[in-house]
Amino acid sequence: MKFKDETKTAQIFSATLKLVQQKGLSGITMSEIAKAARIATGTLYIYFKNKPDLINALFTYCRKNATNIYFDNYEESAPFKTGFKIIWSNLVKFRMDHFDQAVFLDQCYHSPFITENTKEITRKMIQPLYKLVERGKEEKFLKDIDNMLLLTFMSGSINEFIKYSNYSGKKILSSDTGLLFQLCWDALKA
Repeated sequence: MKFKDETKTAQIFSATLKLVQQKGLSGITMSEIAKAARIATGTLYIYFKNKPDLINALFTYCRKNATNIYFDNYEESAPFKTGFKIIWSNLVKFRMDHFDQAVFLDQCYHSPFITENTKEITRKMIQPLYKLVERGKEEKFLKDIDNMLLLTFMSGSINEFIKYSNYSGKKILSSDTGLLFQLCWDALKA
């Protein structure tokens, strides 16, 4: 039995992220991934039985990385706006520093490749954010509307801001992020 090498897994994930950014999730094949990862196609199938298996593993990996960054320095006991700003800033940081993973996650959210089991695992990872939003509504900081509407607005504004910066080559200034936070806060506050 051959043991799986974490370095090869990282190569596979990296190659997949690059290909997804170039061609889209549906447009890539296992043989293209293997070639981009500089491994034999047969070796790729030792690591992942098929494309959905690979996509779900990479989705879970990226989601875990994202949530680790989202909740960095966040404490549930912090005042609401402080906690909200920490998570908001961390969302921006993740998207800026891991743009390839952010693009991949965006394409996966409504993809038929992602299994219900993977969705459930990754939903649990993001629970602190849902709890914070509920707390914000209870403490009358946020509008009392559906959580997904609030989170879609928050993450959507961040996503578009980072995509614009990335694709246009425009450098993001701290004044830009400060203004975007204020716009987001003003839109969501009760």
